[in-house]
Amino acid sequence: MINWLPAPLHRALLPLAHLVRHRWRRWRKTPIAGVSVIVTNLGGDVLLLKHSYGPAVWSLPGGGLGKGEDPADAARREVREELGVELVRIEPVGILEEVLSGSPHTAHIYTAVCDRRPEPDLREVTEARFFPSHSLPEPLGETTRTRIAAWRARGTTAP
Repeated sequence: MINWLPAPLHRALLPLAHLVRHRWRRWRKTPIAGVSVIVTNLGGDVLLLKHSYGPAVWSLPGGGLGKGEDPADAARREVREELGVELVRIEPVGILEEVLSGSPHTAHIYTAVCDRRPEPDLREVTEARFFPSHSLPEPLGETTRTRIAAWRARGTTAP
């Protein structure tokens, strides 16, 4: 993450970077990989967030997988960077093969329990809140909906 830029400037540049990345992926169709983490609190509520870029939908914490990076380490890193939360124990939910921005995408899905209040970085993430798993907010991103369905199918809707 580029922390040397002032947060307001960083936040302002992210939509442009997202657009360029989206178009690049559509043109190149290079396979990519990422992680998503379904974080619940001790009561079983699901953590969702809003990004400062991309569609204005509720999403899960996560992001790209670095070359050679272990997916579980990437999941921990993304949650730490976006929300300031250290995840001690995470469990794999599954792997989804999909198309994201026109490119083949491998999504590594994890789940974890958080016992503290997340603090959005106010750069990439502008809002983060826990919601009851039976009453998630709209609009919910389509990829988020798919990942939560995989989590529910696994039977991990409570800590």
